[in-house]
Amino acid sequence: MTWLVPLLVLVPLLGAAVALGLLNHQKLQRAITVVVLVVALAVAATLMVLVDQHGTIVVQVGGWEAPYGISLVVDRLSALLLTVSASVLLIVLLFSIGQGLAADDGEAPVTIFYPTYLVLAAGVLDSFIAGDLFNLYVAFEMLLVASYVLITLGGSEQRVRAGTTYIVTSLIASAIFLAAIGLVYGATGTVNIAQISERMAGLPEHVQLLLHTMLLIGFGIKAAVFPLAFWLPDSYPTAPAPVTAVFAGLLTKVGIYAIIRLETIIFPRPQLNTVLLIVAILTMVVGVLGAVSQTDVKRLLSFTLISHIGFMVMGIGLGSVVGTAAAVFYTVHHIVVQTTLFLVSGLMERVGGTTSTRSLGGLLKASPLLAALYLVPAFNLGGIPPFSGFIGKLGLFRAAAIDGSPLAYATIAAGVVTSLLTLYALMRVWDAAFWRPRPAAEAAAPHASVAEPHAHLRSPEPAPLTVSEDTGKAFHPGGTVTVTDAAHASRASSPETAPTATQDGVGEAPTRVKLPRMLVGVTTVAVLGSVALTVVAGPLYGYATRAAESLESPDQYVQAVLGGGR
Repeated sequence: MTWLVPLLVLVPLLGAAVALGLLNHQKLQRAITVVVLVVALAVAATLMVLVDQHGTIVVQVGGWEAPYGISLVVDRLSALLLTVSASVLLIVLLFSIGQGLAADDGEAPVTIFYPTYLVLAAGVLDSFIAGDLFNLYVAFEMLLVASYVLITLGGSEQRVRAGTTYIVTSLIASAIFLAAIGLVYGATGTVNIAQISERMAGLPEHVQLLLHTMLLIGFGIKAAVFPLAFWLPDSYPTAPAPVTAVFAGLLTKVGIYAIIRLETIIFPRPQLNTVLLIVAILTMVVGVLGAVSQTDVKRLLSFTLISHIGFMVMGIGLGSVVGTAAAVFYTVHHIVVQTTLFLVSGLMERVGGTTSTRSLGGLLKASPLLAALYLVPAFNLGGIPPFSGFIGKLGLFRAAAIDGSPLAYATIAAGVVTSLLTLYALMRVWDAAFWRPRPAAEAAAPHASVAEPHAHLRSPEPAPLTVSEDTGKAFHPGGTVTVTDAAHASRASSPETAPTATQDGVGEAPTRVKLPRMLVGVTTVAVLGSVALTVVAGPLYGYATRAAESLESPDQYVQAVLGGGR
């Protein structure tokens, strides 16, 4: 079944090429993109089962044996992340279709959304199967080029400014990574990860430390660890909700995956474990303090994203099977839950017209279902039992307790504080956005949301007014409507449910707001998926443990790649 492995990259790239040729046929673009991601998910799930039963699968591209050719490697870690990533990519795509992200717009080339999204998918999936550093670099660049387009979709000043920060930071990380690859090749004579693992131990200690540090810095920027995460809170919140969701769920985890490979295959000795644990503590604490100070839901979630990256780095830094297993489990948990929360924030913006907690209010009455969709993943991310967030953190704390060092116990303390403050920040959003009535000033004149103003969308036939929250544009699928922002568009579409000011000066949210069924359905599936992680936590944690055991024995990886397959 080795022929399945290249399909993970070839099918999305071919789908992107076909979709690019159908710029004037968006329905066909959508169909092709959905089919491609369904195929990718089926292939990833099949490989996950095969690898767990029969061991690592290796494909030598073009028949060139390693280390001379390009090796594609799928082990338990790769297969698990491939399956989760393909699922998230499909869910977010369906959400974007429902939200009208790729609707035709004369102001922005949004017709390239689908091919760009498929290129992003190919880059993410290729990152998890790359068997050499240069192929990993190519995969990073593939997903980064696509992300440059997606993060500036719409071309507003705010998005271009944030996209510039993202691009400059990514280019710096790529330059460091490429320089490190050159140094590794100069020192070992190869870029094949398995052969590097064999030859690295023979290098002088100071050379190993230099190569290790450079690679760790490059991957650390992509993973958004402290102090290399400064770019993330200003970049992600400005993008459309589906784009932000897929970025938050997957792009930083590609960096975490690379760090796991670095610390278990290339540098299996505990050379920088102490540094990693210190970085983990700082990432958790600084990130969650940033979250507590935010009044915008998307920025708050961006800071919680940073803080919880620290949990994964903690598991890696412990340098044990139980620590790595907990890190792998927590990575899967965080991909699903963080993506879900960003999708929910998109629905909150659609109902309230903004993501600022100073302006939101009364969403519990406006949409009780939306309140439930927010509360479940919020509890999960905060680590409330019995959700998967609690199980993952408990596994990490257990691994630190087994380690028994003062620094390991310090990571436990930092993790507990981070969990409590995360729950506090998320519940403060609940109180402000859902429980509290809408402020009177906002009821009278809602603020503009982060979406772009003054949109003009056209379509051939009249139909009820539709609002696209990630672009802030309101349109009839068959007509032309001009609005100043999403909040005003919402009021224009449903005047009978617009907020009103009460006698005591407190604005009351609409009694009920009807959200598009597809958006609610997709978000509900995402929330149920986050709950399913709790239901299957036992088998999933067992799989993560088997993956960690394989990673702690790099000889198995080396033999699989250099010995001609499994």
